[in-house]
Amino acid sequence: MEEWIIDILISLAKTLAFFGVILLWAAYITLGERRFASFFQNRLGPNRAGIFGLLQPLADGIKFMMKEEIIPKNANRAFYLLGPTLFITIALIPWAAIPFGDTVVIAGREVKLQIVDLNVGILFMIAVSSIGVYGIMIGGWASNNKYSLLGAIRSSAQLISYEITMGIALAAVFLLSGSLSTRDIIIAQMQSPWHWNVFVQPLGFIVFFVSILAETNRVPFDLAEAESELIVGYHTEYGAFKFAMYMLSEYINLITASALITLLYFGGWGIPFVDLGRLGLSVNLAGLISVIVFLVKTGFFVFVFIWIRWTLPRFRYDQLMNLGWKILLPLALVNLFGTAVVALLV
Repeated sequence: MEEWIIDILISLAKTLAFFGVILLWAAYITLGERRFASFFQNRLGPNRAGIFGLLQPLADGIKFMMKEEIIPKNANRAFYLLGPTLFITIALIPWAAIPFGDTVVIAGREVKLQIVDLNVGILFMIAVSSIGVYGIMIGGWASNNKYSLLGAIRSSAQLISYEITMGIALAAVFLLSGSLSTRDIIIAQMQSPWHWNVFVQPLGFIVFFVSILAETNRVPFDLAEAESELIVGYHTEYGAFKFAMYMLSEYINLITASALITLLYFGGWGIPFVDLGRLGLSVNLAGLISVIVFLVKTGFFVFVFIWIRWTLPRFRYDQLMNLGWKILLPLALVNLFGTAVVALLV
């Protein structure tokens, strides 16, 4: 078989596997969040569909697909349908540059557990993710509902504000790793846990974590969906499968944010004080372990996001903007300046 055909087949297999895992994971995070919420509130949560409620995501999916599709009379039909489609597509694209693990050997060739290893992988992810706000704005505007439009405007202002502080925090990581490749950033932290950026860049990590929490529209930054003020914000007029697309996209963004924290600040698939390359393991076994480690770390931060949602109250909008522009932005600039000075001197 021609080499280029094998390359295409491997790339196609990786793409289908990666996106399949992400979609399945996002579906089951909806169940996980409901069970964690019920635990925090001393109740049972969903436990009827299947053993321990494990079939609940499947039941929810069937319910959404069977519900009647209703489009508001005065809505812009084309853009109304485009909004959720655009949002879920953009939510999935950044995963092309995220490495799940190290490498494996398939058909006698070494295959990176990553769809594509771009030398500007982080910039690609940020650039694509920033376009996601168009899915929110289009859906909010096309619905012809004042609550939807207000939620969309709030969301766009919030995302633009916190993208600035997040980008500045990332710039400090780039200075230390000397690369914009997601794989290179992980490898730069492999020497020891003390080289993880969370220890080298504690202030930058705090700024990045708060910023990406706001980027995902999660409590305490869910001003775009504030039920007590905007019904449910930009997707007020959406129902059935279109609403499910918006909801699933938000959980995909949650997983993406958790994966970014893992690879940027917590050593990716690295295990503290353990070098898989020196244990005498086969390449495929070491690759499988690296995948498990990366998913466990990412899953932990997914839990942290859920924990925060069901623990903290929502900020007021003026508090959200003051935090972004008056506190996080100066801290991010101080961190970047300090990192640049240290990098120059060292």
